[in-house]
Amino acid sequence: MTTETAPTDRIMLPGGEMLTWSDLPEKHLPGGGPLATLAARIVPTGARVLLAGPHDPAVLHRLAHAEVTCLLRGYPDGVALASHAVRVVVGGPAGLPDAELFDVVIAGAGLDAVESVEGARLGWRGVLARLSGALRPGGTLLLRVDNPMGLRRLVDTEPWYARRADDAWTIGGVLDTDRPANRAQLDDRLADAGLLPGTTFAAYPEGGAATALVDADHLDRHTTSGLFDAVLHGACAGGFADATVLQDPARLAVDALHAGQAAALAPGWLVLARRAPAGVAEPTDLPVALVQTGPPGADVVEVVDEPSGRRWRVPATSGRDAAATGRGVAYRDLGALAEQPVPAGRLLRTLLLDAAVRRDLDALRRLLTGYADWLAGQADGDGRLTGAVALAGADNTVVSPAGYAVLDPSWRAGDPLPGDVVLARGLWRFAAELLTGGYAHPWPSTLDVAGLTVVLAGLAGHDLDRATVTTAVETEAAVTAALRGLDAEGRAALAAEVAAVTPTDPPAGPRGYQQLHEAWQRQREELTRLTELHRWTDELLTARERALRRAEATMNLLSGSLTYRVGKLAVTPARLAKRGARAAKRRAREALSPKQEEQQ
Repeated sequence: MTTETAPTDRIMLPGGEMLTWSDLPEKHLPGGGPLATLAARIVPTGARVLLAGPHDPAVLHRLAHAEVTCLLRGYPDGVALASHAVRVVVGGPAGLPDAELFDVVIAGAGLDAVESVEGARLGWRGVLARLSGALRPGGTLLLRVDNPMGLRRLVDTEPWYARRADDAWTIGGVLDTDRPANRAQLDDRLADAGLLPGTTFAAYPEGGAATALVDADHLDRHTTSGLFDAVLHGACAGGFADATVLQDPARLAVDALHAGQAAALAPGWLVLARRAPAGVAEPTDLPVALVQTGPPGADVVEVVDEPSGRRWRVPATSGRDAAATGRGVAYRDLGALAEQPVPAGRLLRTLLLDAAVRRDLDALRRLLTGYADWLAGQADGDGRLTGAVALAGADNTVVSPAGYAVLDPSWRAGDPLPGDVVLARGLWRFAAELLTGGYAHPWPSTLDVAGLTVVLAGLAGHDLDRATVTTAVETEAAVTAALRGLDAEGRAALAAEVAAVTPTDPPAGPRGYQQLHEAWQRQREELTRLTELHRWTDELLTARERALRRAEATMNLLSGSLTYRVGKLAVTPARLAKRGARAAKRRAREALSPKQEEQQ
């Protein structure tokens, strides 16, 4: 790349640029999904915005209503973004014009990705001070900070201090006192830079590729929220789906929520701060949570807190028509969330797991009976369920004193489903998670997933047979394939995978060493049981064979004895005499019959 091929009218080179370095090819660029949605909400129309560091181009699209300047350290990245008709400054933060001020500064990639290795190094505090100085009085800073003791590092198989990648010339840790290691230290660093800390969002599953942003204060206060439970579990299960980890990050995130540590253990934080004196107040319509509904590029939905309770909010750029992709067996209609209340309560899956681990059969019976009765109450006259209730499993149902409710009603069935199949599907999903996850439970270890589903249905007061469970498993495969948008080959592979789930399998999702070890233990126990069964069967067959041989030997011995022979000689004439008497009697009867006919 040369300056002759670059749009030089939109690129400034104040010095410190890295001519051959590029951050844009990174797999996960910050800015897509929730971050872009939040940035668009805090940036007023016509505001002057400094986008510091590499960001997903989706941010530029969402900030089309503002005047954007990008600060990058790599010259190739500057050329690429200049094609989006934005102004680009290539170099370190020291290259920003001193007299130029901005209404909003967004550093969604953190401060390490802003500083160039060419020229004087400012360090974390120095970069923060320079960006703070670029804010006009009352301006807003949106800053991402990685947590050195966050969930990502707790489950990572490789130590953070052993990084040797090309971009690892700066490795942060708790020993680096220049950068914050917790939220309190973050507030102190912001205050030292002349900034007033505002709302802080916990970023899951990773700071740089967050698919869920949740207000940290709300996480600390609402530790039993079914909404936060589902959001954190879903973000971590999807974000680490293909990763090898030390333990299940989704389970760890939910446990941290219940312990009041979900914000403290977040992989990263996204903080809003304003430069003093505060000229304008922080926006009052900030959401409590922003959740990406699918893979990168998918829509984002928001949750807002109001005096009447929480409700869903679908941004104008979201909520695409579900019919455009075809409804099929199942589909997602974000329009069903618009302005809908978020039901309060605890997540049914968490309550069931807790009761199973504690072997509390009474609680399990109460929860499962309530779930089954709730489903039955939603059925039509033919016993069929439609819409969101037809897909309401334990992971999308909340329980409160008011009863059971669907947490996210945007997941909907395309066709009505039989009520017993819906119940069996929900119970099968929970049974599969319980067994493959290695959770303790009060039932025999010899039960398979279908057998445990039948047992759970019995606790719920319903008599399900294995044929119904098989239909439910086929429905689960069809629903999952439809929601993932799989082709025919993918649907067939998924159906075979779902049907083959056994208790000795590791759980679906991340390959966690703890979960793999538990699966190995279950396989070992199953092999031990089968070995003992084989040994017992072999011993039984051996004993039966020995008894048969003894019986044969006894018969042979008796058939050759003197007593047997004498008895045989005595019995034989009697048998012959009896046979002769029967023959004489038959002949006499035959001779008598003609004479009787003549007399007649």
